[in-house]
Amino acid sequence: MIPESDSSLLNTITSPADVQRLSREALPQLAAEIRSRLIETVSRSGGHLAPSLGTVELTLALCRVFDFPSDKVIWDVGHQSYAWKMLTGRNASFDSLRQFGGIRGFPSPKESAYDAAVGGHAGVALSTALGMAAARDLRQGKENIIAVVGDASLTNGISLEALNAIRHTTERLILVVNDNGMSISQNVGAFARMFARRISGIRYNRIRAAAEATGHHLHLTGLKAFYRAMKRVIKPLLLRHRSAIFEDLGLRYMGPIDGHDIPALCEALRAAADGHVPVVLHIATVKGKGYPPAERHPSKWHGVSPWATSAMQTPSTPPAASWSEAFGEYLCELARNDDRVVAITAAMRDGTGLGKFFREFPKRAYDVGICEEHAIAFAAGLAAAGFRPFVALYSTFAQRAVDCMMHDVCLPHLPVTLCLDRAGIVGADGPTHHGLYDIAMLRALPGLTFHAPATRSGLQSALNHALTSDAPAVIRYPRGPICEAHPTTLSPDESPKPCILALGDTAAWIAPVAIELGLPCLVIERIKPLPDCLTALKGRPLITLENAAIQAGFGSAIAENHDAPVLILGWDDRFIPQGSDVELRQFGGLDAVALRSKIETFVRESIS
Repeated sequence: MIPESDSSLLNTITSPADVQRLSREALPQLAAEIRSRLIETVSRSGGHLAPSLGTVELTLALCRVFDFPSDKVIWDVGHQSYAWKMLTGRNASFDSLRQFGGIRGFPSPKESAYDAAVGGHAGVALSTALGMAAARDLRQGKENIIAVVGDASLTNGISLEALNAIRHTTERLILVVNDNGMSISQNVGAFARMFARRISGIRYNRIRAAAEATGHHLHLTGLKAFYRAMKRVIKPLLLRHRSAIFEDLGLRYMGPIDGHDIPALCEALRAAADGHVPVVLHIATVKGKGYPPAERHPSKWHGVSPWATSAMQTPSTPPAASWSEAFGEYLCELARNDDRVVAITAAMRDGTGLGKFFREFPKRAYDVGICEEHAIAFAAGLAAAGFRPFVALYSTFAQRAVDCMMHDVCLPHLPVTLCLDRAGIVGADGPTHHGLYDIAMLRALPGLTFHAPATRSGLQSALNHALTSDAPAVIRYPRGPICEAHPTTLSPDESPKPCILALGDTAAWIAPVAIELGLPCLVIERIKPLPDCLTALKGRPLITLENAAIQAGFGSAIAENHDAPVLILGWDDRFIPQGSDVELRQFGGLDAVALRSKIETFVRESIS
């Protein structure tokens, strides 16, 4: 064992094997160093601080007990994985977290062999782990498969489907339920209440452990039978059916265990690995552990912007309102005048700007947890009963709800409005979170009106239209400060000169280029049905620009209905990495220099 010393331990760790060589006494120092490194780095880069602070001891215990990367751990969601990245060979480059070309904010097999699966969206880890366990069993392997799932993610539909399938798929799987009582915001629903009853679980496990120890020590068949009978009678009384729900599914429940007690975690993980039945290991952690501001306000510190540099200084002018804030404020205004207005979100009430709505209209506000499909079908039920539900989701998470939009909203033609926050690129959160695919996924749905406002007034107009219409609607808008007015552009005239069509927020990207080239530019705020103003452009070459994937997007819709050449500009058919908006636009050929070059070439070719 490596002895404890006053020097940095973290800098000596290049793999989990190094953690195993440390003395048990050295682990608290290593945990403290990891937390210090986390806080220091995230203060400069931004990122998911509170979730990763809560899983430091769990990560150390996993590294002590298992043989990675032969064994596999799948993190659900990667918000929890910063310590994991440090201990698996990425500490030296951890300063590049969430930077262009640097360490990703979520697990990625392309980044490291220790990352068994992508971990950007909640709810998938258990299904992925179950697939890996089935593959191991088919080739008669011996490796352990561990899924680390937050208690909020366990209520996700995919997680529940996987829970139902575990016992008839494999006999060896470890599900670690990281219970911190939080998702991004406070957890909701029956599962949250179930996990909150920790003290009864502790009493039950003490009784069970004592009975098991006595039976094994005395080798008494009768006592073992008595223990089994006692378990059937006492367990429901003490646990109030909490562990029973898992054990009725054929899974062994262990816990709750202090998720910050490394020796206890190691002992429990070894016991889980030695079993011949799938195990649910329930651990209790503190979100934001070790950083008092994050412990006091875990929702605020879930995902943070950098605060170590200029962000710490008091700005001379107040920050501009964001699209999310403008959406939430205006929805409140609509709700004051119309009792039919209902707001729904999926564990992101503050991120979508709905915090004020929840405070002002608590009986007309629903947080359904990390269950986007349920959110849409639930909204369909409200709409069928005469209400006007507005469902606010991040674009990247709404991808899960496409089927419900088709089947439950568009097919019966119900007035549900899907409000897609963070549509387009989202910077440092990277490829798992860019909202680039909503247009392609949704514009084909019959009867749907699809808005892409460019300004505050455009957003308000779209919300008004959705409220007064009896049709389903989608409104997409980007992350960041809202635009208060359209940029100055040249209007189309009678000449055959090519015209630029800028969708939504891209008007700010293209307006200076259009003025410089002397080309007319129209700001388009509706994708479906296409605006009537396009009729006057018949026969003219068009250039379209969208903050979305160009495959089956807005430009494709224009080309499908236009009888002249169309240059479609937007994000190419590839996943876009993390980075600042400026870096990503340069990467994607959508900065001013690249846009000008592409448009000039198209103009020359189209008039030759």
